[in-house]
Amino acid sequence: MATPLRVRRHLPTSPWLFAAPGLLITGAFVLYPFLSTLANSLTDRRTLLPGRYVGLANFRELLHDDMFWTGLRNSALYVLGVVPALVLLPLLLALLVHRNIPGITFFRSAFYTPVVASIVVVGLIWVWLLDERGLVNSVLETVGIGHVGFLSDQWLLLLSAMAVTVWKGLGYYMVVYLAALANVPRELHEAAAVDGAGPVRRFLSVTVPAVRSTMVLVAALSSVAAFKVFSEVYLMAGPSGGPAGEDTTLVMLVQRTGTGLSGRVGYASALSVVVFTVTVALMLLVLRADRKEES
Repeated sequence: MATPLRVRRHLPTSPWLFAAPGLLITGAFVLYPFLSTLANSLTDRRTLLPGRYVGLANFRELLHDDMFWTGLRNSALYVLGVVPALVLLPLLLALLVHRNIPGITFFRSAFYTPVVASIVVVGLIWVWLLDERGLVNSVLETVGIGHVGFLSDQWLLLLSAMAVTVWKGLGYYMVVYLAALANVPRELHEAAAVDGAGPVRRFLSVTVPAVRSTMVLVAALSSVAAFKVFSEVYLMAGPSGGPAGEDTTLVMLVQRTGTGLSGRVGYASALSVVVFTVTVALMLLVLRADRKEES
């Protein structure tokens, strides 16, 4: 009788023992860095100097920093350019490969291949393609259009980076939509077809309402990822952020400001706090818009 009592007495602590490894990892690699960044944002700390408390001085400096506004503009434009494409195009792609026809598995794998490819490899491939002497410009020159400064023009460079982000993310969100489409009852499409609805009408009246919650999820995930973009722009524009730094994003500015022997860790932490605040605001806006649509 003693053994069951002893087991029962230790049961309330057992869940915490199972959760302890995950909680320790989360605390060490998520919670502590977050709190440390908040604390550093209120100091003038540098890489090799502890710094002192300066209050909101770093945030006031942001308001007068032209590079901050440039990074904020580019990050916002990135969201506006990437998110609509990553919400709609993967859905259309998922509709194309949703049917179980011979050979469709090959196309599903082919569309998903960019997702598993390293972003560094993908970025270098696109740089070689869009370079002044790259394949794209060679083809354009052959047909008489001439060279296009994909990597030297401020806006073309940003659009090229957006294209890389969309191309790499298509397969990932396609799989998300495929899971949602698998739960759409076939009877709804059959009933709509009997009523005389064409493919476009069935897409708008049946498919879109059925996967709307998935579209909201994709919009939230892609908006956060787009606002925090770093690798694509860094690889295509270089560490300087393109011509005169005009293609710098906020995360690139954080990296440039906070690294090196003379890095301004306190100022970079303030930038990170702004990035975190905006990403949370983006998610809340998407969820609120979805809630209004439902009501």
